[in-house]
Amino acid sequence: MVYTKTGDKGETSLVGGTRVLKCDPRVEAYGTVDELNSHVGVVAELARSISQEQYEVLKDIQNKLFVIQTLLATEDADIYTRLPQLPADAEKVLEREIDALNERLPKNNAFIIPGGNLAGAQCHVARTVCRRAERLIVGLAQTIEIDDLLRRYINRLSDYLFVLSRILVVDDGKQEHFWKA
Repeated sequence: MVYTKTGDKGETSLVGGTRVLKCDPRVEAYGTVDELNSHVGVVAELARSISQEQYEVLKDIQNKLFVIQTLLATEDADIYTRLPQLPADAEKVLEREIDALNERLPKNNAFIIPGGNLAGAQCHVARTVCRRAERLIVGLAQTIEIDDLLRRYINRLSDYLFVLSRILVVDDGKQEHFWKA
């Protein structure tokens, strides 16, 4: 059954069963990562015709985002340790991707206006949602313990999405648009 009616009064359950308001900072954080995951899915489908390799990278990222969502939704330390975790090298994998893509791009010292093609524009939407998720996770970390790797991964992911937006435009033979101050 899709509907349970247990959230009709504005509450939801964390992993482990604790009931919290749907506006709880923890719910805001993992909900925004969920939103990010959906945007990354759109990017993946748009990127598929431009780069099968990046499509695969994006699908791996989506799996990691589900891990992050689950960890953010878990307050019980015993349950938390039994859940899937991000690999210790998760941020380094993204850094290697970023470096490899950057090597193929023309140098840039200007702000890029989102666009160029639909895939590039959607990368920027995902990037800005990623930054919002990062802000919410940083805020949440002021009140509960958050694994530093989660924060670092989300930070690196926004960098990756920026570079990916550029490569998807360039590899598609389209023009990047730069801000003219």
